[in-house]
Amino acid sequence: MKTSWPSLSFAEAKETYQTLHLWTQIVGKIKLVKMPWVNHSWHVTMLVTPTGLSSGTIVDGDTSFQIDFDFLQHQLQLKTSNGQFHAISLEKLSVSGCYHSLLQVLADCNIEVQINTTPNELVDPIPLHQDEEHDTYNPQHAAALHKALLLSQAVMQDFRARFIGKSSPVHFFWGSFDLAVTRFSGREAPKHPGGVPNLPDWVAQEAYSHEVSSCGFWPGNDAVPFPAFYAYAYPEPDGYKEAAVQPAEAYYHQEMREFILPYEVVQQAENPSAALMAFLESTYTAAADLARWDRNSLEVTQFQP
Repeated sequence: MKTSWPSLSFAEAKETYQTLHLWTQIVGKIKLVKMPWVNHSWHVTMLVTPTGLSSGTIVDGDTSFQIDFDFLQHQLQLKTSNGQFHAISLEKLSVSGCYHSLLQVLADCNIEVQINTTPNELVDPIPLHQDEEHDTYNPQHAAALHKALLLSQAVMQDFRARFIGKSSPVHFFWGSFDLAVTRFSGREAPKHPGGVPNLPDWVAQEAYSHEVSSCGFWPGNDAVPFPAFYAYAYPEPDGYKEAAVQPAEAYYHQEMREFILPYEVVQQAENPSAALMAFLESTYTAAADLARWDRNSLEVTQFQP
């Protein structure tokens, strides 16, 4: 059944996306310093929820807490296991304002936090505690992005369920501001070269310690200035870039070394979920076959009704 996927425009919503990206970095960095390390940085990711984005449970001694971006009430919310609740309005909130307000309400709950205020994976960023430049929040743009994330997540969860080898959850990375899911062959990979802006090389090297086929969605960036789905393999096998993938509008981006499918193609398809699943399956099949993954032992052969 056809679902109503929202229209997205990077050009129109860019300033809101930039502000959201930096806000999520504040929350993600709080999770980073409070949670034990999990391979491939899976412990720092956020979750797409029916109301927005959530840190999930974070532990601070005997207290557990959660930080949520609620795009229905347009609030940043803090909830604790002690019954405390604080809400910060997202409208007219600068990145600096978000940083200071959130750390203050955490302190009011006797939760002390110190984070590195340099944004990750961005070139020449403004420190989070000093950034008054980014303060745009358009509720309509945030709501449309949230709906697109929910619909994309549903398809990606179905895709993940078809794999019984090691796989990441479907989760949201605040460094790159994207929703992603990654499959692993089980074999070690060559050492990653690193070089990601404002990210220690060892983090990228640990993340790509084993062969992967990864896919996801992001709302646009300077390299791809439109919302898009992506897929890549590391290490990239010979012939991958020439592989035939679906839908026909998908293409290989030479600079990014990834397959790209514009979100608009999915949004306007007769069956958007089927179009997206075709992209996820065909790019994975290309990576797995060309790299000679043991697909018989990694994939579900019979689906439950």
